[in-house]
Amino acid sequence: MKITFHGAARNVTGSKHLIKLESGTQILLDCGLFQGMGEETDGLNGHFGFRPDQVDYLILSHAHIDHCGLIPRMVAEGFKGTIFSTAPTMDLAGILLADSANIQMQDAEYENELLRRRGLPEVQSLYTDEDVLEAMRLFKIVEYNEDFEIDPRITLRFTDAGHILGSAAVHLTILEEGKYTQLTFSGDVGRYGDMLLRSPQTFPQADYIVLESTYGDSLHKDLEPIEGQLKDIIQQTCLVKGGKVIIPAFSVGRTQELLFALNALELKGILPDVPYYVDSPLAKKATEVLKEHPDEYNRGVQEVLKKDDDIFHFKGLKFVESVQESKSLNDDPRPCVIISSSGMAEAGRVKHHIRDNIGNEKNTILMVGYCEPSSLGGRLSAGAKVVQIFGDEYDVRADVFVIKSMSAHGDCEDLLKFLSCQDPALVKKLFLVHGEYDVQEKFKQRLIECGFGDVRIPGQHQMEEL
Repeated sequence: MKITFHGAARNVTGSKHLIKLESGTQILLDCGLFQGMGEETDGLNGHFGFRPDQVDYLILSHAHIDHCGLIPRMVAEGFKGTIFSTAPTMDLAGILLADSANIQMQDAEYENELLRRRGLPEVQSLYTDEDVLEAMRLFKIVEYNEDFEIDPRITLRFTDAGHILGSAAVHLTILEEGKYTQLTFSGDVGRYGDMLLRSPQTFPQADYIVLESTYGDSLHKDLEPIEGQLKDIIQQTCLVKGGKVIIPAFSVGRTQELLFALNALELKGILPDVPYYVDSPLAKKATEVLKEHPDEYNRGVQEVLKKDDDIFHFKGLKFVESVQESKSLNDDPRPCVIISSSGMAEAGRVKHHIRDNIGNEKNTILMVGYCEPSSLGGRLSAGAKVVQIFGDEYDVRADVFVIKSMSAHGDCEDLLKFLSCQDPALVKKLFLVHGEYDVQEKFKQRLIECGFGDVRIPGQHQMEEL
């Protein structure tokens, strides 16, 4: 048995890990889109490093686009196998992939207009809406904590990873040559004590573990101050300075956490009285999906639901759908809060909002999650004084704040707690993925100190024997 790491290898995007059995069966763990990798991005997304038509099964840990965003491309290149996921992951993937296909096709059409004028060959989008429809037909739902037999030699179990709605750690029991091997893929590990979701579950002893490491060298601050930080930033920016708060936020997960926190402020009677806009049609659809799965919430949220039947709505909130209405927000000088995707500020409507507001010292750009260092959000979070947006340079005069504690990724202690159900002496190899290399090196040493003997940090397209 072999595993090859075709994405999220010494970086945090494009999750793809391919298992090849001696029998020839191929199992792909996640199929994510690369994002925020600069000039490398298109090349990375255009070439898998393996043949999609030879993959038998695809197991999806969760619906974030850096984990599922290339599934339609797999289908376009001949994949006809089964895709296994939880029910909420399938629901979210459907809307995310349809949105992604629309973006791919729009980008290709824009580029082709330029190419036609110059008499050059046209380009094709990564995939189309038809590819998405075909991909969704391949999904098979597996419940949490169910031992599901993929075939007589392979059993799959999902456990709740606590990262976003429907997220799962993947556990495979594989029979080869009369011997059983247990392999765990963490997907993305959530927080213990998350605002909305249940904490990550324990899982069976593994022989091999593929573990995310996004915050392997960090400790998040306590979750409690989030509401207070939001209130203070909005009050100072909007009510004192008369400016706008621009919040880049992923449409799935982060936007709903923000809405839940703002709703909590209203329930306490201390929500600043300004207009609140969610400028993302995708976020509206994702919020509706979350409302359809209330059983996924933690006990604290279940208690809130007893007194408030819509935990994502409050006075002054409006979802923006049309492009024209989105543009009008930047023409309106009145103070407001705009929550818009993408979370790394690398694409989408929020990039326009940042461009139009970054030069005014009255305004605030509030970052609330991980950003790849080379992305616009990453550069702003690092304190850049000048940034390039749509090819032009802009001075950063607006305030830039970062609330790291809102991350849906577990920190170092969360990751160690996730592993605490394991006997390190029985883990033959532990592979670190989905992290920056310097972070992974530090986390590797911590894991060795905890008794894990063989910790490896695979590179892109690196193969390992199991």
